[in-house]
Amino acid sequence: MHTLVEIIINSGETAINLALYLILPILVVMMAVMRVLENKGVLGAIAAKLSPILAFFGLPGLGVFALLQVQFISFAAPIATFKIMEYDKHISNRQIAATLAAVLVMSQGNAILPLAVVGLNMPIIILTSIIGGLIAAYLAYRFHGEDESDKLPQEEISVKDDKEVEKKKIISLLFRGGEEGLEIAKKSIVPLILALFMVNILREINVIDFLEKLLAPALTRVGIPGVAILPIATKYIAGGTAMMAIVMDLISEGSMTAVELNRIAGFSINPLDPVGVALLISAGTRVASVTKPAFKAAIIGIVLRGIIHLVIF
Repeated sequence: MHTLVEIIINSGETAINLALYLILPILVVMMAVMRVLENKGVLGAIAAKLSPILAFFGLPGLGVFALLQVQFISFAAPIATFKIMEYDKHISNRQIAATLAAVLVMSQGNAILPLAVVGLNMPIIILTSIIGGLIAAYLAYRFHGEDESDKLPQEEISVKDDKEVEKKKIISLLFRGGEEGLEIAKKSIVPLILALFMVNILREINVIDFLEKLLAPALTRVGIPGVAILPIATKYIAGGTAMMAIVMDLISEGSMTAVELNRIAGFSINPLDPVGVALLISAGTRVASVTKPAFKAAIIGIVLRGIIHLVIF
């Protein structure tokens, strides 16, 4: 019983420290900046410039905005965009599939920004994120096949949110974005504690050690360190935020190096996990209906990203 209580306390302490002293300040500042850029039309201009090029990959104008949101804010940020796409009759299901596939492959801002503090290579992670996301979008667009909505005129590029964007003073935008960052950080505390508790229990009963010994030879052959089993398992059980907490814990202990983090980043930093998928497909029935082609394409994109990271690092 004493051991169980100790695990609970340690899990809570790690989660609170991570949420309050790392996730919170980064998200508050980044969300504040992103809100200003969005309101002043900077994000819209970027999306408008990139959209004609990315249309080849099956991405609509709003899809470009969704990619910017996941890359620089969080895996939950594109939900608002998917909700708009859900009710836009000029956006086809296959375009939604392409956008969903790309989002599932790309690295989420709420993970890469804190991990950059402990050695994650930001330029490389963003580059491979874009490459993998575009390949996944192209494949999902082709996997889905044509549907009736393809015959409708394509939508004009739009990057507005659910409500008409109002021009506001910078200070009010900064406060609004900062408050949104605070809410994201607050909501991450409970799942972080529970996920870390679950992972620490698995470590205590030696399940992780068993998996490391079992899989280490195979992983070593392809250049993945055995220590990576814990964060990868955490990611696909409890989500990317929990994986981030485990990685930072391992690096602080000296059990994992920055190079090892960068080697596994292509496989493990993306929203394709139970938590991320559940949130994204909650945007609507059309989004949920294209999960099959999107998942197929996303898996291929993630594997390609992972291989690129192994080659580079």
